[in-house]
This record gives sequence, structure tokens and C-alpha cells, in this order.
Amino acid sequence: MKATLEANLRNALVSRAIFSVDESGSYYIANPYANQPTASVATMAGTYAVSTATTTDDTLTVTDQVTYGEHIFQFEELLSRVDLWMSRVDELSYQVAARADAWFLNEVLANATGTYSTPVGGFTTAANLLVILSNLLSQVAGYADSYKGTFLVLENTDITGVIQAMGSNGFSMADMALKNGFLGSYMGVDIHVVRSGTFVDATTTTASGTKTWTNSGQRLFGVKNVATIAIPGGIQVDEKKVTLKTGRELSVWMNVGAKVWTPKAALFVDITIA
Repeated sequence: MKATLEANLRNALVSRAIFSVDESGSYYIANPYANQPTASVATMAGTYAVSTATTTDDTLTVTDQVTYGEHIFQFEELLSRVDLWMSRVDELSYQVAARADAWFLNEVLANATGTYSTPVGGFTTAANLLVILSNLLSQVAGYADSYKGTFLVLENTDITGVIQAMGSNGFSMADMALKNGFLGSYMGVDIHVVRSGTFVDATTTTASGTKTWTNSGQRLFGVKNVATIAIPGGIQVDEKKVTLKTGRELSVWMNVGAKVWTPKAALFVDITIA
């Protein structure tokens, strides 16, 4: 029986739970949209005005790639008391997926057109939670897509006030929170928690690739399964022999793209922590 080594604590991955995922071989996804028509009401006359319809191209193009590679010498694998090779394949694949997850979240946040500033204290002040959620929900209420459900992505340092609010508001909900701890959903909003430092400022760095973000101090709220993330072919793994080295080289990569479709951009809210 193979034994594997769990080398690191693992962060939660959330992108697949809140975005539409395309893992086909497509590097280019077209989704053109027409202008918004506006109906009019007038005295019944049997006539109408004719407007001109316009169409705008909206596309997702995969331009970025998450990669990692390392060499495992044969003596390291031979002398290890665990299956070092399989352990590293597993760990490297996860780390590439985790980097991609953060990339997706930041890219969607950078393209959200809704904006909201929290009351002073942000999510760490328990009294703010109901105010914040009600204001966020009001921004997407009334749209047909809102039936898909809503999400909120916070960093772990935000949730001290959230936990306190969950344990002190209502009856059955408060009892559940007091018994079970942090609840993953509140007021119909799925709350996902990522590690501190996930939302960052970056300009074409090893975190953002070709993208530029100004997301530090921001958080993301929106409607689920509206934005699209592209992962052509999923995670790829390769191993090869290297001249003048024993053992094998392991490389892991993932091609990534993300798109907030223009007609749906208002369904995502860029939250500023006050």
C-alpha cells in the first residue's frame, strides 16, 4: 500500500464552487451580446417605432499559465521512507491549483463593476454583518440571474465579527452557530474563506501573469455561476529524465483564463474594507 507525505497545510479552493468552469480545449470563448432593448408604453394606436439592434463581441482568451517544476534525485526517492514521487506529484498539482484559484478570484474581482464600502470595522465588527449583507444583496436583487444564488469571499482575518454575529442573531441559526461554529451560509449568501493575502495588488508579476490588479483590502461578492473560468485540459503533469542527473524532473502546469461577461459585470461587487 502506498504511503503519501502530506507536506503542507492546504488552503481551501473556492473558484469551482462559485464560477462556471470550462475545461474544454478552447483557448478562445466567444460570447457576443446585443444592446439592451427598452419597451415603451403609449396610447393605443397600432403603430410602433423601429430601433436598430447592435451586437458587441465579448470574448474570453486564455493568455496565462500557472507552472511549477522541480527535480527529484534518485537517491532521495530511494532512501525515503514514503513514496516521495507520488507525494510530490500530489503536492505540486495542488499548489498549481491553489495559485490558479487565487488568480481566478483576483481577476474576477478586478473586473467587477459593482462597488461597496463597508461600515468602519468591516467584517470584524459583529454589528456590521447584517448591514453589509443586506446592502450587498440589494445590489443584485431583481436580476433574473440572482436565482442562481450569491457568494461572498472573505479572508480568514475578516471572520471574527462574522462568527460573533452568527452566534448572536436569531434563534435556531444562532444555536447552530454556537454548536457547530462558523456557518458556510448566512442570509442565503454562501460565505467562502480564503487565507489572508489572497487579494493583492499586482502588475504582471508571478502572481498575476499578464494581468494588473489593485485588490489589496478588497473582497468579492456576486452571483454564482455567472463569470466563466477556463482551464483548457485541466492540470497537466509531465516527467522526464535529465542529462547528467539521476532521478526525474517533474513539471506541472495549468493554462488559465477568466472572464466577467460585460452584461453580467454588475452582478459582481468589489467590496472595500473600511
